[in-house]
Amino acid sequence: MSRFRGLAIRAATLVVLVLCSCGAGAGNNGSAGTGDLGLMQEVIRQIEKSYVAPVTGDVLVKDALRGMLSRLDPHSDFMDPQQYQQLVSATRGEFGGIGIELSLQGTVPQVIAPIEGTPAAGAGIEPGDRIVRVDGQPTAGMDGEEIVKRLRGASGTRVTLTIARSDQPAFEVTLTRAIVHVVSVKSELKANNIGYVRISSFAENTPADLASAITRLKQRARGRLNGFILDLRNDPGGLLDSAVAVAGDFIDGGTVVTTRGRDNRDDHVYTASVAGDLLQGTPIVVLINSASASAAEIVAGALQDHHRVTVMGTRSFGKGSVQSIIPLEGHGALRLTTALYYTPAGRSIQGEGITPDVAAEAPKDQQVAGALLLSENELSGAFKNPGRLAGAKTKNDASNVPDPAKSSPAAAHSPPIKVDLIGTEADGQLKAAIARLEEANACPGGASAATTGAKACAQ
Repeated sequence: MSRFRGLAIRAATLVVLVLCSCGAGAGNNGSAGTGDLGLMQEVIRQIEKSYVAPVTGDVLVKDALRGMLSRLDPHSDFMDPQQYQQLVSATRGEFGGIGIELSLQGTVPQVIAPIEGTPAAGAGIEPGDRIVRVDGQPTAGMDGEEIVKRLRGASGTRVTLTIARSDQPAFEVTLTRAIVHVVSVKSELKANNIGYVRISSFAENTPADLASAITRLKQRARGRLNGFILDLRNDPGGLLDSAVAVAGDFIDGGTVVTTRGRDNRDDHVYTASVAGDLLQGTPIVVLINSASASAAEIVAGALQDHHRVTVMGTRSFGKGSVQSIIPLEGHGALRLTTALYYTPAGRSIQGEGITPDVAAEAPKDQQVAGALLLSENELSGAFKNPGRLAGAKTKNDASNVPDPAKSSPAAAHSPPIKVDLIGTEADGQLKAAIARLEEANACPGGASAATTGAKACAQ
């Protein structure tokens, strides 16, 4: 079986490959031999014949594929046609559902936050609610993909959730699904003409929405921002191309990220456009936390290596692998880990994450209570950090990039801030970022003081 480079999903996703049948003899090149396939067929036959309840061969094959992929690493998986279509819709920022962000790390799914203006928000679903049943089916032990599949659906259809909230008795709420439009970029002009942009995920429209937000903020500030905050907290990632484009809006050329795979066809250096910085001379703070992952880490790591920003917050999640979407015509798709990515200075984020230049925890009363603090390296089957990529260079010396081994333990393991507080006037980490920028503006160095340490101007 051979593979060929294909088209990106809607011209924006990671590398996409297409599988095709190209003759016999593959079993002699490391692929499954006829004996292995015969064993699989015999097991399926025995299950169909003797299992206590009827089960069809197609269900067994799909489950076998999911098991095969999930045992490779935490991020590889098999998607049936419906799940594949849901993935494509999600990258477009639009899908049919109820509009909630979920955590699937516990025994039952827990609501991180309802999305504003969606059926879930309108029905009063709250952060911390646990969904114990969907249409009467218990969710305990249910596969995450299956939970998402049951919650999403065509606009106008209904789904009944059984909710457990704090110490209250469980109750039911019936929601009518609608088209959910995910707004990945939100912006606001803070006091003293400091621009604030939060990116909640990296979808197809994120780069364009970010550029528009920066333009609006400049106009409101009458052409000049005194500082800028890029908030990537609780951002689980998304599309690689979007991350590259976003990072390119803050630097003038140079490497954003490098990928290295088993096959050198998966090796690539992604670069920013020359003269791409939309905020020339403006000091910038990037906020991250333990829930910032993947594409969010690419952006934070690139800007940190180029010494364009001050990264504040707590150490990020540490997902440094690239998943390719491999369509299987008529049968869904594979999500397969095909490469690891490296920052411009050659750092692998895998299992280590991005260490902030300035540690800033959320105040204790603003942290998610009882948060399960898993990082990438604690997931079953996660890759070990491969070390620095030889020969990587940036326009600036990266020798003062923080060392994860020397970072504050508290900063590395601090629970994330409650989602409903992000960007509000009560947000303690945001207050610290604003104070940092105001201090930088009081220094003669301006933008340089924000990146090298604002306290330097007082010495």
